[in-house]
Amino acid sequence: MMENQTVKNQEAQQAEDAVMTPQVDVLEDASGITLYADLPGVAKDKLRVRLESDTLTLEGEINLPLIKDLQVTHMEVPVPRCRRTFTLGQELDRDKVVAEFKQGVLKLHIPKLEHVKPRRIEVQVA
Repeated sequence: MMENQTVKNQEAQQAEDAVMTPQVDVLEDASGITLYADLPGVAKDKLRVRLESDTLTLEGEINLPLIKDLQVTHMEVPVPRCRRTFTLGQELDRDKVVAEFKQGVLKLHIPKLEHVKPRRIEVQVA
């Protein structure tokens, strides 16, 4: 009897911990990196972007309203939460991150530190 309760508690905890992994495109150029995260159904007030040390975490809660008196027969969004974590390189300037959220897409730009950006060196004739 005790084993059944333990299994039920573990299953409930797994369901609570379950998250979807959003799709993210990462682009890099000389100025830094830009991430585009697809977060459909996530409202701005349910979106959290955290940067701790070298770890960038994107989290959101999906709000899918159900219509009264309709029964769900198929669901492709099995859990109402999403999370994605990235480890940032040392060349990125964590103090200058810019975030925009528009039509379910989060855009983050993280510039490179000035001393690691490519620069042109003028060659002089001696």
